[in-house]
Amino acid sequence: MTEVSTADRRFAPLELDAMTAEQRAVAQDLIDGPRGGIRGPFHALLRNPRLAERVRALGDSIRFENSLPADLREFVILLVARFWSARYEWHAHSKMAVEAGVHAAIIDAIGNGRTPPGMTPEQALLHRFCTELLNDKDVSDATYAQALARFGEVTLLDVLCTAGYFGFVSLILNTIRQPVPEGGVQLP
Repeated sequence: MTEVSTADRRFAPLELDAMTAEQRAVAQDLIDGPRGGIRGPFHALLRNPRLAERVRALGDSIRFENSLPADLREFVILLVARFWSARYEWHAHSKMAVEAGVHAAIIDAIGNGRTPPGMTPEQALLHRFCTELLNDKDVSDATYAQALARFGEVTLLDVLCTAGYFGFVSLILNTIRQPVPEGGVQLP
């Protein structure tokens, strides 16, 4: 995927005053909620406000009510963003990963498609789990058993849902050609 300019963008943002009442209600939930605005896939999703509301609710659960600690959640999101070469997702979540305490060397390695050096045991296990999931479309019995023993069922489910949700978001962002803001973090 090449560099995306604003002119190449699909599904341009809707102005609040041009939205239907249903679209405005969802937009206001996005603005007033933990996201603090309309970003990422939501400019496109607002064309279908019922779907946008459901995606918002699911995303809020995955991003803000997840049993994974923030650093591990952002680590998983970066693995998914790199897999899908989701430039906007990388821009948004590489900054959040730094804020959550993920080391820059780990972020850089993921961005460059390399196995990161110096991962914690939990990061190494999640890296193996997510790499198998994304590349093999399955997780080996050994990796699954290790992840289950380390994280338990609820958190392992949160890992799967985080990977799935951000894969979904990445596909939308790539298709709508969501641009990275000027001066934003670029995916290597």
